[in-house]
Amino acid sequence: MKFIVHDTVSAMAGMLKGPREKRPDALREMLAPMWAASRVPVPADLVDMHHQAGGFRADADDPRYLEALDRLARQDVLGQIERELERASEALGHLEQEERIQVMFVLGDPDNDHLMRVAAGYYGMGGIPGWLYLLAWPSDEVIGRIGHLAVHEFHHAVRFTTVEWHPVEVTVGEHVISEGLAEAFVRELSGAEAMGPWSSMVTGEEYERARTKIMADFELAGMQHTSAYVLGDSAMRLFGQEPRGIPDMAGYSVGLSLVDEIIEATGMTAAQLSGLPVAELMRLRAQRGETKPDS
Repeated sequence: MKFIVHDTVSAMAGMLKGPREKRPDALREMLAPMWAASRVPVPADLVDMHHQAGGFRADADDPRYLEALDRLARQDVLGQIERELERASEALGHLEQEERIQVMFVLGDPDNDHLMRVAAGYYGMGGIPGWLYLLAWPSDEVIGRIGHLAVHEFHHAVRFTTVEWHPVEVTVGEHVISEGLAEAFVRELSGAEAMGPWSSMVTGEEYERARTKIMADFELAGMQHTSAYVLGDSAMRLFGQEPRGIPDMAGYSVGLSLVDEIIEATGMTAAQLSGLPVAELMRLRAQRGETKPDS
């Protein structure tokens, strides 16, 4: 496995030091190779999509941006990403992996409410073949976890090299379990402190309500449905989709709980479970002696 972590920190610094009118084209040029590899057409202008997704504003002069990029460079975050990915690749060496993974890190916008309040300042995507996409605002709470975020997304890429992910056929259950497995793997590799905050955001009655809804629709298929059960209602409203009455980020909490139940039932590690389809994982979970399908 070869990792290519693009030096987007330098690229963005150069972009932001240049004339504002040239930044959109420079940003499009930086992002284009990754989106060209996407399985689905990109429906909007890359700059508009970048802004909507919480990326730094290409149309603003904000001194915080260059300060943040300087901090990322001084702490060698790109090097941390590469080193954490190499550790993860070794731990998942029993599974098929792509020959090469490229990494695109993008600076977030500290004034984006959804990024900072709902996503806790960072998130990623591992569904573009051959690429990992990471977006973060490097606050004190986030900067040390960006490498672990890369591991979370890499886990998705490895799992779905082995287990087929079809946008039309993927179910709510598969999507939720995949997030739980990725977080359990991060914890297994680097400790609980490396995990993202998403799997602990929803607790108590909200968690129980979300779990009931997710388990009731566990077999509902199609990514036009599944993201709502993972990301929750705020993300659906942001992207113009139908909210399903799911608290923000609840799919991570439910997914990790289900995975922990499978680990408890089997004594297997998250790495060992990572290549198994969701039906087999849920069959193994049943070894805990649970009889209620919606529990």
